[in-house]
Amino acid sequence: MSSDLVIDVSPSEIVIALLENKRLVELSREKSGAKFAVGDIYMGKVKKIMPSLNAAFVDVGYEKDAFLHYLDLGPQFSTLSKFLRLLSSKKNKITSISRIQSEPDINKEGAIAEQLKVGQRILVQIAKEPISTKGPRLTSEISIAGRNLVLMPFSDKVSVSQKIKSNEEKLRLKNLVQSIRPRKYGIIVRTAAEDHMVAELDQEIQRLTEKWESSFPKISRLNNPGLVIGEMDRTTTLLRDIYHTNFSNIIVNDSTVAGEITTYLESIEPEKKKIVKLYRGRQPIFEHYGIDKQIKSSFGKTVSFKNGAYLIIEHTEAFHVIDVNSGNRAKSGMDQEASALDVNMAACEEIARQLRLRDMGGIIVIDFIDMNQAANRHKVYEHMKELMEADRTKHNILPLSKFCLMQITRQRVRQEENIETAEVCPACNGTGKVVPTLLFADEISNKVLYMLKDLNKTKLTLKVHPYIAAYLTKGLRSPRINWLRKYKRWVKVKGNPNFSLFEYQFLDGNQEEIML
Repeated sequence: MSSDLVIDVSPSEIVIALLENKRLVELSREKSGAKFAVGDIYMGKVKKIMPSLNAAFVDVGYEKDAFLHYLDLGPQFSTLSKFLRLLSSKKNKITSISRIQSEPDINKEGAIAEQLKVGQRILVQIAKEPISTKGPRLTSEISIAGRNLVLMPFSDKVSVSQKIKSNEEKLRLKNLVQSIRPRKYGIIVRTAAEDHMVAELDQEIQRLTEKWESSFPKISRLNNPGLVIGEMDRTTTLLRDIYHTNFSNIIVNDSTVAGEITTYLESIEPEKKKIVKLYRGRQPIFEHYGIDKQIKSSFGKTVSFKNGAYLIIEHTEAFHVIDVNSGNRAKSGMDQEASALDVNMAACEEIARQLRLRDMGGIIVIDFIDMNQAANRHKVYEHMKELMEADRTKHNILPLSKFCLMQITRQRVRQEENIETAEVCPACNGTGKVVPTLLFADEISNKVLYMLKDLNKTKLTLKVHPYIAAYLTKGLRSPRINWLRKYKRWVKVKGNPNFSLFEYQFLDGNQEEIML
């Protein structure tokens, strides 16, 4: 399977599209200057203790206070608090945490009031971005993520990704990392580390340790809520998490971003830096690669997927609902049960894609077409599990009920991707009413007069619906002939079948649209 990353950079945002075999499977947007992204580390200040929730609300500079539960403090919270006190003291100059004496782990069944008080400074990390009316969700179990490893200050555990299948490789990586792990640091070995050698992993540990320890002076100075360590921008972060050797192309329309990605690839896999390509075409990059069309067809309430079958996708505050419909789809020689199984199996592929594409999180309920046989329901369940293995986001899938309902929980760490695909009608401008037909020809003639006389355009092209083009050009007394007699200039009229009946567009001699 080939993978391509297409990146559209504009002054207001960066849009990243991941294509697998030329098919859009993920879409991510990052607003310029966006803050409070997952992984960002902030200095916060406790604003309110909520004993009934066993949680606290923390000011990190967002318009709404962030939420921190007791269970998200982490076992080493006492050691983290001690570290902050030592950094704040003018007598101590801490350059490494290796010499800090560890405190006992906090009680798992403890109360938030035992650890925090109002006004206390606290080091936190964004675990979930602000969603809807809610502020960020926080954790105090700090982690610094790299491509192959995740560094966890104040911990002493080494764990290996469960996605690495070989037990021998898991044991090799665990022993290897144990031998090079700095004191007072825990490490999570990511899937990407599989088959990597000790020198490469050691270099990454040093980079991550330096990134963490270089923040100490800033932590000691920050008295008010503020950013301590920012994650990489969304482009590089996404590349760090999803990059694999099957990537064929990374295409970007901005030279600066292309340079940043090339530099990053040089640091992890130098021979692959050639896959980064700068797009210089005049056509918008997403339009050139057919991504705009895929976005239009993939977002919205109704999504077609195979031979007339379609999904209805509804979103609520509590959960998402997906309804599978067969439409007019039918195969000769198939009974109802076999036909339902066929549609449901095909629907699984599109649903797995939609969950990644829209980044739908929380509870998802899928209403499949009814199947009476338990064996068929199990086939659909197993097929969905297999397809969802490609999804990096944590998820859990329950078997189909006898009513053919499937429940999926999928971790939600940021706002769901939602794109409005409906367009305002160009004929009525969303009012539901159009100008009288008799007046439309006069409107066009008045615009032509304005273009040729007031704007003094020597070359003019008018694009309209083919029916209107025929009316304007056919016959010896056509409107275009009248314009030639009156203004002594020829107006080129082109019919465009994609235009609505009363839609039109004027172009100058350079074929650029004249904005009216």
